[in-house]
Amino acid sequence: MKKQKFALDKGKYPSREEQFARLAAMPDEEIDTDDIPERLNWDGAIRGREAWLEHLEHFRPIKRSTTLRLDADILAWFKAHSPKYQTAINAALRSYVAQQERRKPRT
Repeated sequence: MKKQKFALDKGKYPSREEQFARLAAMPDEEIDTDDIPERLNWDGAIRGREAWLEHLEHFRPIKRSTTLRLDADILAWFKAHSPKYQTAINAALRSYVAQQERRKPRT
């Protein structure tokens, strides 16, 4: 069976940024949270920068297309080690950023 591709009408649905902006502008009482289970046990909850870094592991950011000049040997290494080399490069960069954030002095 041949797979069908469907394209969303970009003008019909608000972008992710627009959806987040609308949600942020809504009063708490108007936000429907019925389908989100209530968290009763907050033991082990982390606040602050550590929570943000942990969040990054599960965060699905918006992807942007760009042109990036890499050393040929670096690109060859990633291509040789992963069929999804662009994802691997992104993960390496994200790991580097997280390391740098951990090194920042706390204010």
